[in-house]
Amino acid sequence: MTRRFLFVLGSARADGNTELLARRAAEQLPRDVEQQWIDLTEHPVPDFEDLRHDSDHVRPTEGNVALLLDATLAATDIVIASPLYWYSLSAHTKRYLDYWSGWLRTPGLDFKATLAGRTLWGVTALAHTQPEVADPLVGTLNNSAAYMGMRFGGVLLGNGSKPGDVLNDTEALTRAKTFFAQEAPLARFVYED
Repeated sequence: MTRRFLFVLGSARADGNTELLARRAAEQLPRDVEQQWIDLTEHPVPDFEDLRHDSDHVRPTEGNVALLLDATLAATDIVIASPLYWYSLSAHTKRYLDYWSGWLRTPGLDFKATLAGRTLWGVTALAHTQPEVADPLVGTLNNSAAYMGMRFGGVLLGNGSKPGDVLNDTEALTRAKTFFAQEAPLARFVYED
């Protein structure tokens, strides 16, 4: 399968530090790698309603939920580009991941089997000098990938608060040059180590 990257932008700010860092990393991808960028503020989805035990699930055929589902299923690599908000993912991003619960139960999708073996990546900007404060965000993405049987490429961290600050983080920009070139291992839960 030809590699196809889906970049899911979860910032509440257009052209924020996380997006800037993600775009720098994406510039390094080979030209034949397809890229699709979806900004969750431009394609909002309603709050996820958990109906897994109450009703039949139907595949969405229109609107932003269908757009995200189709893009997710088509991607070989899914990049969650979410700033660190209160030490975790943004609400927009979390809502997108919540929809995975419904897609797991949608007849005919085989959502988990389809994503198994594909790669989940993360990109985040944080306004803190200690990268460990992003551990909850990293854990969420790693555990999501492990549950789905996906590979996990890790999270590209950059520092920045004001718009454009991340462009001064030379270490993050250096890491961005090779971030997507690394081999992503199969994700594992911490207790499996």
